[in-house]
Amino acid sequence: MLEGKVALVTGGGRGVGRGIALAMAEAGASVVVNDLGATLDGKPESGEPAAEVVAAIEAMGGKAIADGGSVSDWVQAQRMVKTAVDTFGRIDIVVNNAGILRDVMFHRMSEPEFDDVIAVHLKGSFNVSRAAAPFFKEQAGGAFVHMTSTSGLIGNFGQANYSAAKLGIAALSKSIALDMQKFGVRSNAVAPFAWTRMIDSIPNETPEQKRRVEGLKKLVPEKVAPFVVALCADEARHVSGQIFGVRNNEIYLFSQPRPIRSAHCGEGWTPQAVLDTAIPMLSADFFALDRSGDIFTWDPV
Repeated sequence: MLEGKVALVTGGGRGVGRGIALAMAEAGASVVVNDLGATLDGKPESGEPAAEVVAAIEAMGGKAIADGGSVSDWVQAQRMVKTAVDTFGRIDIVVNNAGILRDVMFHRMSEPEFDDVIAVHLKGSFNVSRAAAPFFKEQAGGAFVHMTSTSGLIGNFGQANYSAAKLGIAALSKSIALDMQKFGVRSNAVAPFAWTRMIDSIPNETPEQKRRVEGLKKLVPEKVAPFVVALCADEARHVSGQIFGVRNNEIYLFSQPRPIRSAHCGEGWTPQAVLDTAIPMLSADFFALDRSGDIFTWDPV
């Protein structure tokens, strides 16, 4: 399905990214496996997860190369795209999957805890996409897949930094789709449901938390990969600007913000008229303070 194409997968050494990198290679793509080799909070650690995935791809007869650059750094992002072009002659696919966590309640969140998460998730997605954009434009084609999250699309506790980044990624994906459609380039966002190192950091203390964690453990990271591969195939060239979710064997299409109700006052609004009329009119359609877990209440299948 991807024969002759070249894919760059960030955060490709573990979890969802690893599954995607392997599936890309199995579908015929040459793969640049980018992974900084860091702990969940972004600190360097021992081991070379990217090299291990490259070895697995080569063992199956595929072509791959490891990259240890940081997506949060403009120069390193440019370099990883250049690595793809220099090694394999082109670049056709970018999967922005790299991420870190700094979970803390908003009223206790520090500036570095906010900035670090934004830098990797949101700015990292921009950096790598921007590095690939000129090549996609020149060859009149290319596919971006950006990992968003229901923490941003719906909400979650203790993740103001992560939620802001992930909702920003959905908007970034839509903007790329709009700006680059005339060049035959598409861009989509995917919210993956999977038990990974990130999810493993969820508190597991109360009975409610334990039940939730046990349910999340059923979410297999490799289940996300087939959908991502399909999005990058030529047969899906008409799919762009969408937000999807993959939860084991379920695939979702998410809604995007659109006006659902309006209130009009011909004489213009006063603050008191807003309180007396507009807010009561609109309140029937207010959204509750839902978390992701409040919406996805059924067991994965």
